Amino acid sequence: MSSTAPRTTGQDRLWSVDEHLEDILATVRPLEPIELQLLDAQGCVLVEDVTVPVSLPPFDNSSMDGYAVRVADVAGACEEFPAVLEVVGDVAAGQADPLTVGPGQAARIMTGAPLPPGAETVVPVEWTDGGLGEGPVTGMRARALAPEGAAGQVRVYRPAEARAHVRDKGSDVKAGDRALEAGTVLGPPQIALLAAIGRGTVRVRPRPRVVVLSTGSELVPPGEELRAGQIHDSNSFALTAAARDAGAIAYRVGAVADDAETLRATIEDQLVRADLMVTTGGVSVGAYDVVKEALSHTGDEDEPGSGVEFRKLAMQPGKPQGFGSIGPDHTPLLALPGNPVSSYVSFELFVRPAIRTLMGLEDVHRPRARAKLTAGRALTSPKGRRQFLRGAYSDGTISPVGGSGSHLVAALAQANALIVVPEDVETVEPGTEVEVVLLG
Repeated sequence: MSSTAPRTTGQDRLWSVDEHLEDILATVRPLEPIELQLLDAQGCVLVEDVTVPVSLPPFDNSSMDGYAVRVADVAGACEEFPAVLEVVGDVAAGQADPLTVGPGQAARIMTGAPLPPGAETVVPVEWTDGGLGEGPVTGMRARALAPEGAAGQVRVYRPAEARAHVRDKGSDVKAGDRALEAGTVLGPPQIALLAAIGRGTVRVRPRPRVVVLSTGSELVPPGEELRAGQIHDSNSFALTAAARDAGAIAYRVGAVADDAETLRATIEDQLVRADLMVTTGGVSVGAYDVVKEALSHTGDEDEPGSGVEFRKLAMQPGKPQGFGSIGPDHTPLLALPGNPVSSYVSFELFVRPAIRTLMGLEDVHRPRARAKLTAGRALTSPKGRRQFLRGAYSDGTISPVGGSGSHLVAALAQANALIVVPEDVETVEPGTEVEVVLLG
């Protein structure tokens, strides 16, 4: 993976959100394409157009269980004067050598079976006596009374237009059509189409492998009892889930204690399965900011562009951030703050676009909208900072959820959008139209 060095102008500079994101997206490159089996390609992005080799359906076939007939033979058929036709045999789905329907004849046909030569239309079995010389019967009864292989005569009680209940060859897609465009994300419907046109493999950019690692000696996995001074590790679970939601294959690593050597060794061990490393915690200015201690000097003097730079951003929450590349393959690494809300907001603004870029997508950002603020009081924001507040968005309105504290996980769980307050705005009155980032 190629990379370029982030711009450096000193760690005391206050970087804007846009500058930091620009550096990340200028460094991260889409992963190299590979050929994958269909199910392995789910969630991946096509790198080339897919052309239909054979029309779909590949032949005219019946859309109903019934009888394949000539239009003229059932013209004017009714309850009082049914058309009486000779049943010449059955046409089943997958039948390779269909029989021929001549004047005054009918062939019992199953759904999906090819329309036999000579036949022009299909009358549903419910329009007939099921070949038993009785009045019209319903589908279930007709199938029970007229088993496969039965011959004789059938009475048809309704006329049928030409091509009625017939799926025309190529009515879905025709040979030579473009089935899917390059850049398409392969979901279940796209996988179904590829399978239907006979594609067993497809060329895609693979889903990025993202390793998520949290730091802090106070962190305990969920399910374990807390001791004095301990908290459960929520960040690594939130970020791993967010990475998967963005389209990545994400691996969560257990929390690493506040020890620089242990952290450095853990990161080096994880590089073998990482297209992107994400850490959370230890990037501020405290005495135990282990990520900064472990990664500030990881650059290789012989490898320009390697190493991690730590910055202060003009945003709230999420002021401390780290970004760079590490290891022999220059694996991108994003170091996020440790407070839960700061960490999640930072993921949405920086990590998600990086993941989507690795996937080869053109639109890497969450959608944005304008919404009217509904709040009981004015919102305040620090001057010179771009603030991102949690909100509940619905029908063009946005309501703040919780306070501005970066530790309020419960409020985050109730939010489906972020309210964006620009750097030059300190107060937002209720009723004001604001920009929102839609999270789902």
